[in-house]
Amino acid sequence: MHVLQPKHSKLKPEEAKKLLFELNISISQLPKIKAEDPAVPEGCQVGEIIKIERKTGEKTTVYYRVIV
Repeated sequence: MHVLQPKHSKLKPEEAKKLLFELNISISQLPKIKAEDPAVPEGCQVGEIIKIERKTGEKTTVYYRVIV
């Protein structure tokens, strides 16, 4: 992982369920990321959700993507 690349981590199934419930959305409504993307963590499968943490100064912004 490069120093400028944001941290990508795979969500556990229970965390993914909780996220979808809190946002009141289905998994198909999340933005997508390809499984071949170099930033996707090793061992991730299609249909899993990853969390992307981007730090800008003191603030950390969190994004979620589903692997396709």
